Amino acid sequence: MEKMNDKKVDVEVHGKRQSSPKLCGTNYPVSIAFIVVNEFCERFSYYGMKAVLTLYFIHYLGWDKNLSTAVYHAFSSLCYFTPLLGALIADSWLGKFRTIIYLSIVYVIGHVVKSVGAIPDVGDSTIHIVLSILGLILIAFGTGGIKPCVAAFGGDQFDEEHTDERRKFFSIFYMSINAGSVLSTIVTPVLRGDVQCFGGDCYALAFGVPAALMVIALVVFIAGNGIYKKSPPEGNVLARVCKCIGFAIHNRWRTSKNSPKRSHWLDWAEEKYPKRLIQEIKMVFRVLVLYIPLPMFWALFDQQGSRWTLQATRMNMNFGGAFVLKPDQMQMLNALLILVFIPIFDMGIYPLIGLCRIKLTPLRKMAAGMILAALAFCAATIVELNVIKTVVEPPPAKQCLIQVFNLMDSEVTVQFSEHNVFSGPINSYEDPLEYTSLTLSGVSQLHTVTVSHNGAQHQCQLNFTEQMAYSLILHSQPDGIACKLVKDHITKSETGAAYLRFINTRSESINITVGTDEFYAPAHYGISHNISIQRGEYNGVKCISGSNQYHIDLGLLDFGAFYTVILKGGRDDLTFKKMEDIQANNIHIAWQIPQYVFLTAGEVMFSITGLEFSYSQAPASMKSVLQAGWLMTVAFGNVIVLIVAEGAGMEQWVEFLLFACLLVAVSIIFSIMAYFYTYVDPDQLDKIFREDADDGNVDGYKSKKKETVYMTDTPKSTKM
Repeated sequence: MEKMNDKKVDVEVHGKRQSSPKLCGTNYPVSIAFIVVNEFCERFSYYGMKAVLTLYFIHYLGWDKNLSTAVYHAFSSLCYFTPLLGALIADSWLGKFRTIIYLSIVYVIGHVVKSVGAIPDVGDSTIHIVLSILGLILIAFGTGGIKPCVAAFGGDQFDEEHTDERRKFFSIFYMSINAGSVLSTIVTPVLRGDVQCFGGDCYALAFGVPAALMVIALVVFIAGNGIYKKSPPEGNVLARVCKCIGFAIHNRWRTSKNSPKRSHWLDWAEEKYPKRLIQEIKMVFRVLVLYIPLPMFWALFDQQGSRWTLQATRMNMNFGGAFVLKPDQMQMLNALLILVFIPIFDMGIYPLIGLCRIKLTPLRKMAAGMILAALAFCAATIVELNVIKTVVEPPPAKQCLIQVFNLMDSEVTVQFSEHNVFSGPINSYEDPLEYTSLTLSGVSQLHTVTVSHNGAQHQCQLNFTEQMAYSLILHSQPDGIACKLVKDHITKSETGAAYLRFINTRSESINITVGTDEFYAPAHYGISHNISIQRGEYNGVKCISGSNQYHIDLGLLDFGAFYTVILKGGRDDLTFKKMEDIQANNIHIAWQIPQYVFLTAGEVMFSITGLEFSYSQAPASMKSVLQAGWLMTVAFGNVIVLIVAEGAGMEQWVEFLLFACLLVAVSIIFSIMAYFYTYVDPDQLDKIFREDADDGNVDGYKSKKKETVYMTDTPKSTKM
């Protein structure tokens, strides 16, 4: 791309006309290379950081799932509210170039602050939270502020007659967006999970690399300064529209009721504003009304990085051999499928539907996209119903959970006072029965437990507390049976790790090394701590007891399972029994593929078509207004998730099904609205309002040269 020919394009820098070379043998300005590389690095930065964000909230900041989901979507929402600010700054004050520069600096500062907040040695948990939130706010203002500027600035580099080159540029531009998204969602989860720093997952590095990419993006963009074609700020169209609407409302209410009626409420602005502007606003309003149901689609779409990622943490992520996918890497599937589906739909599905003589209008495509997204959440519901079969749900108020380990030499029966919890015998040294619910009379209750063994009975007085899980360990002692009640940890790891503990029945204490983790099990039925272990095969585990050293093969410690290992034997030997308290994640993560396929197909039909429709139905001077309106639908969609995550308090599968039903209902409403919509040709305004060739003054409205609209070309992705 460095080779150039003698073709030139005029550029204005600091008020002086300069020339920008073009790529060899083409009409492509060299300046677009800097813009494409900048966009690739910026999207890598944004999506890489966002890929690990939910797990960062849960594991590093210690927030629960609902709060983590709410903050994730609050951040996403802010990223789509701030483009209004960026457009206002660019159009009214700084212009696109300087807006991109200044807000990119804010962007970089946000990434740096976010990375510093992920370093454990920097202050306490409060400092980490403050730095993390501050960093996210700065990132939201940075990425949102430059969002409406970068693509349009790239289009500015082309001469008006080079429409084909401009269209191909946007294809390359959106390909760079998806390339950055795919690569970052592969790399940053690896940096988080496979690189250990500060004694755990390396979130500081996972955020630091996107920060470095944003620095590169800024440097590359600045490097092209001398050859950019820059347009000065020309005034904010959105502000003019708001003033016109405000005047119409004010004029309507202050005018006498006896005044002649007008066909439309916007016509009350005719005393101050030109008829063409009013007519353009009417056209925009007709499209904005259709936007009202659209946030519900985005409420589902943006859950890939929150609820779907959390679902993936409770699934089997092994693809055979050493290839183990990380839960936050699954998001890359959307960007990969986008690259595959766009040509399939454009060159295959849409033409085939046309051959069937079915008129597939843009609004029909969007309605179909909503249905596909709803089907994606139906698929997610089915997956969730199977995933929760391996999960032990925390007990509600006035209940607790209990399981029994029988370490006696033969079977026993266990009875609780006033409760028939375990109806049958419990065999010796077998996996414990599933956790069973025990009802309490209050916050806590003392229960008499009767254990029958070989015809003899033994009673234990045990105190249980509500909403806790327990293991009751039964073993022999000289005067009968011992009952040991142990509090259990039943919440599965969000990283797919297994939990492991040891019970030592021997007369000597023992130290066990599993991977890099150390366990200590005291003698005489002592119990080690419960420690999370990375999933994998653990053979040749070293055990040291006194002066003796042993090795045992624990085999596979699988995703999300809870294991209790019983150590037995005499002074000169060591045997063990591995028991599975909570079963491993047995639903493979590949079962998420259908929901990603449905959602991505819905994105192609809804999002890309929606952009094309919006820009084709708006006058050239109102494209920025509709761009702002479109981005606002994404913002409000994230607000919906935020409200549901914090306020609903329902089971996850019910929440998925609720979202699917809501989107189906919204798609029906949208279809009815679309039925009554009449497509228009904004260019017809030029025939209605003939401009004066001399001074361009029409009905008191000083019009500018018709704006070149670059965004009318169908985008190849919505990740902007």
